[in-house]
Amino acid sequence: MPSGRTHDSITLWSLPLLAGLTFARTQSSSLTLFVSGSYLFSGLMFGPDLDVYSHQYKRWGLLRWIWLPYRRSMRHRSFWSHGPIVGTVVRVVYLLIWVGLLGTGGIVVGAIAVQLISQTNDWFALAQQWWSSSISFLERTPQQYPMEAIAIAIGLELGAMSHALSDWMLSTYRRAFKRSPKKAAIIRQASDSSTASPFEGNGAKPSSIAERSQPVIPSPPTYREPQLPPFERRKDEE
Repeated sequence: MPSGRTHDSITLWSLPLLAGLTFARTQSSSLTLFVSGSYLFSGLMFGPDLDVYSHQYKRWGLLRWIWLPYRRSMRHRSFWSHGPIVGTVVRVVYLLIWVGLLGTGGIVVGAIAVQLISQTNDWFALAQQWWSSSISFLERTPQQYPMEAIAIAIGLELGAMSHALSDWMLSTYRRAFKRSPKKAAIIRQASDSSTASPFEGNGAKPSSIAERSQPVIPSPPTYREPQLPPFERRKDEE
């Protein structure tokens, strides 16, 4: 699979192209900013590789622990993490759950702190009021800014798709050019025999291009007189 640096390079190099196409299509700088920002966030911190110990996971810093249940419940490169649209939706819902839990805890702690400094007599009623205001704000925001919400969703999905597509393309390339060990050995043997130099047999080495182009004439075999072992030679002399 591509490394984390490769995925980061793909995200950063494709960002100007995405921003240019978005601005040419919408003629809106705000929508271009929302698409580009969410695309950058998705490619660097909110992508499919949050299901493993990756660069995206480590960039969350002190908050990386919130992704531990996600990592342990997801098989790497599964449909629920790397699938189109589904993976982004699952991560958005998962993050919203954590935002709700942490927000609820902050509201409760804040309401208790307000009661401790004697500015209210009922921290629970104050917490309920803050909670209702937060929920109504989250519900009104997409309705008041529908185009911005769509731009953010498109940017998040495009960032995830760039990651998943690069994984898929590299896997397809490796499967297409993968050879069996037997076939690789036959191809390697044929390559060695075709590239073998004719000068390797007699130890000679061509010194120039002209010598390489001339035909090689094998040298005649040299005759060597057979020699007897020392013991039999002394026997003949006697």
